[in-house]
Amino acid sequence: MLNRIIDFSLRHRTLVLATAGAILVFGSLWIGRMPVDVFPDLSAPFVTVITEAQGMAPEEVELQVTFPLESALNGGPGVRRLRSVSAAGISVIWVEFDYGEEVYRARQIVAERVQGITLPEQVDAPALGPISSIMGEITFIALTSESVDSLELRLVAETVVRRALLAIPGISQVVPIGGDVREFQAEVDPAALALHGVTLEEVADALRQASRNPAAGFHVDSGQEYLVRGLGRARSPEDLGAAVIRVRNGVPLMVRDVAQVGLGAEPKRGTAAYGARPAVILSVQKQPDANTLDLTREIDLLLDELAPTLPAGVVIETENFRQADFIEVAVRNVATALGEGGILVVVILLLFLGNLRTTFISVVAIPLSVVAGLLVIALVGGSLNTMTLGGLTIAVGALVDDAIIGVENVFRRLRLERSLPAAARRPPREVVFQASSEVRGAILFATVIIILVFLPLFFLPGLEGRLLRPLGLAYVAGLAASFLVSVTVTPALCLLILPSARIPDQEPALLRWLKRIYRPVLDWALGHR
Repeated sequence: MLNRIIDFSLRHRTLVLATAGAILVFGSLWIGRMPVDVFPDLSAPFVTVITEAQGMAPEEVELQVTFPLESALNGGPGVRRLRSVSAAGISVIWVEFDYGEEVYRARQIVAERVQGITLPEQVDAPALGPISSIMGEITFIALTSESVDSLELRLVAETVVRRALLAIPGISQVVPIGGDVREFQAEVDPAALALHGVTLEEVADALRQASRNPAAGFHVDSGQEYLVRGLGRARSPEDLGAAVIRVRNGVPLMVRDVAQVGLGAEPKRGTAAYGARPAVILSVQKQPDANTLDLTREIDLLLDELAPTLPAGVVIETENFRQADFIEVAVRNVATALGEGGILVVVILLLFLGNLRTTFISVVAIPLSVVAGLLVIALVGGSLNTMTLGGLTIAVGALVDDAIIGVENVFRRLRLERSLPAAARRPPREVVFQASSEVRGAILFATVIIILVFLPLFFLPGLEGRLLRPLGLAYVAGLAASFLVSVTVTPALCLLILPSARIPDQEPALLRWLKRIYRPVLDWALGHR
């Protein structure tokens, strides 16, 4: 079969070389659209379940909220591990699934499990967190100001910047940190409550009922329907202060009669700073399959457009944590190592082969094999990261081995053919075919043996497998591609380039010098076996 492949490549060398060029060009364009990251996604699929329980202590949250939810979620299909945190007024449960589980199926399993749980009345229904991963936090954005107070700064961050960021496809969540959260506050006067015989619960009910627009059906006039509703949504502290608690003898008792209503800040549970100054920090998280570099560029463009529209004095600071910076530096370093390795391979080949044409034919295997290896990673849904590039970097020397064996044998056969009388010389195509066929078995066995050495990487479980499998895949895919190049592109190039080349009668000077050193060592070893 390999002989037929070599013969086909020699007979249709133009087609083979054109196909190789097309793979190189279109493959490079495809690779340019691959997602780029520092490492492969190491996190197992997980779903976050968040339950708010206002007014409950951590012990009550653990006993009445977290424990029932954990009991329902434990043992779900594919569930590997549960982790939870119970704090004052909130329960957070992380449901971790097996590697390879489809995240939307995992969310469906969790939603079905928590649906039938009975929780205390004051506890909100459990909510699922956004789809993200432990490596999904891509950047922090800071909002600072010398002239705008922390209440206004937090409001701008939540209602303007956060909403604009969430509109970018690929962003799963934007979490504001720091600043003061604005709220309407009613400071009740106990003496006024006692004087009017009003309970605190009645005041709370009046405030709850005050800020809404109730529907009142519709009115039909001349064939036209008109929606009727009561406009009662509170827009200021004065609106809330005018809320009626009760009416006695035709006299309404309002909230402002028993309490002072105003704007204030929520009690703080944390703070944020930028450059040792108070700030509001926005933590931006991406969806698992989003391209971090492209997403960061879109965020930068959005912030540039948004900055002039913000209140005077508000500054957007982006020079802090940016995962894109780490990715670019890491990928650039590995790509530089890959390029330097390729240059070293070219220098060594030139010294040992002593011919520019044979060096060129051997080196062609490197870009073709690298592109083919990355295409395989793209087809299986992988990303461009330090592990995939690292696998190709350590494979650079091996990628040209197959081509070198074939080219060197073809070059030697052509040298021997030139030493024969003109009448006894065979056609170049026959010489190249015979020389390529002679080494095809050695090339195949060497490639298979190296691939077998890397196979255990594909069966590593857990985190180790997630980390090292892309490296092994890149190495094996590149090596397999180099073998295909050695039996197709390399013979075609040898037939196209070498027959017209000037072939010296002797081997390169470096090889002759090394053989003079090696010959006595070999003679001694054979004599003392």
